[in-house]
Amino acid sequence: MSTLDNSPEAGPVESGGGPWYSCILCGLPFGIWIRLGIMMLLQYAIWGAWAPVLSMYLTELGFSGKAIGMVYSLLYLACIITPIIGGQFADRWVPTQYVVALLHCVSGLLMWFAAGAKEANGLWPLMLVAGLAYAPTLALTNSLAFKHLTNTERQFGSVRVFGTIGWIIAGVLLTQWRLGGLGFAGLRAWPDQSDCLVMAAVFSFALAVFALVLPHTPPTKEATNPWAFLEARKMLRNPSFLAFIVIAFVVATELQFYYILTAPFLQSLGIDQAQVPRLMTIAQVAEIFVMAIALPIVLPRLGVGKTLAIGVISWPIRYVIFAIGGPVWLVVGSLALHGLCYVFFFTVSMVYVDNVASDGIRHSAQSLITLVTLGLGNYVGSFFTGFVKDYFTTGTGDAAVTNWQMVFVIPIVLTVLCALAFLLFFKEPAKGEKIA
Repeated sequence: MSTLDNSPEAGPVESGGGPWYSCILCGLPFGIWIRLGIMMLLQYAIWGAWAPVLSMYLTELGFSGKAIGMVYSLLYLACIITPIIGGQFADRWVPTQYVVALLHCVSGLLMWFAAGAKEANGLWPLMLVAGLAYAPTLALTNSLAFKHLTNTERQFGSVRVFGTIGWIIAGVLLTQWRLGGLGFAGLRAWPDQSDCLVMAAVFSFALAVFALVLPHTPPTKEATNPWAFLEARKMLRNPSFLAFIVIAFVVATELQFYYILTAPFLQSLGIDQAQVPRLMTIAQVAEIFVMAIALPIVLPRLGVGKTLAIGVISWPIRYVIFAIGGPVWLVVGSLALHGLCYVFFFTVSMVYVDNVASDGIRHSAQSLITLVTLGLGNYVGSFFTGFVKDYFTTGTGDAAVTNWQMVFVIPIVLTVLCALAFLLFFKEPAKGEKIA
């Protein structure tokens, strides 16, 4: 269980006020809760602005499935390269909030320029560098939040749910912009830019500024080993943690079948392109319910192991409905299963890693799970998804026809195998047990 660390080694951590000013949902001081919540909202609004719909824009530009997969893979390649470096800085050298501010400033600038690129050779370098700046912040915002929680199982959901709200806000704003604009005439001065990447850049600039008022989170300068990421790597010596990491990697590869292919799949069912961003927020609405209401009830009662198992098992159920391909209302409704899939596996994974990591390596431990899932898993998964789509697609251009049933059979098989492996090889640690 995470606790506030006010030791001299850690440096001061804000208390944010007494119980009188506490959030009624989780007991956190209100000032801490609302700032962490806004941080998560902006963090995931950036990603939510472009990830669900950029594939449609690239398809219109004539990108192949393989080329689209490559563009999506760049963020995940960045999640392999830079999170460990960001975790090292935050664990040992620089207060976390300043690292987050600088990285988002750089990421926003590169996203803005990427919005105007029309060719793959012009787009991918900008998306790669933007990803290199954005990737570490996914782990750093999680670990910053954990540092200020007093009960991770009860409180993290009430903070992380703001990230889901941010993803929804991005989708709704983007749909409204496409349907009739938002009244911001200045944005129309760049009509040739990708609107979803412009929006991502704006959110990124906003978080760069807001990070400066986040709770102070200093590094642990007096830790025994100055290289935090080497200490975090020792967690892999634990057999159960190693099994968890391997399964998390495979599950992450299958996440790309949802992120990359859901938008064009919905279009193939006759759903209007302008409505796709709004409909895809059904998944995030479900996330809000699961994270804010179900998770604080289920996780303390079932524990990490059983909650993770429910999350893994939810994946093949969703893909079975996609493979059936109808009726349309059932396919759209099945987007809600993303709440169970994502929250009960990936969000609980973050809680699990924080619980078993010692105080001096928390940032680096979160960077490790980011590297394996958002990095290696999603990087491999983006190429794998593009390959599978192309393999089951005949024709080119407007004459292209995809066999969606066969496309989604692949993640069904792999996620079922992951669920079985998890039940066989994962052993939940004792409460309070640290593995590194």
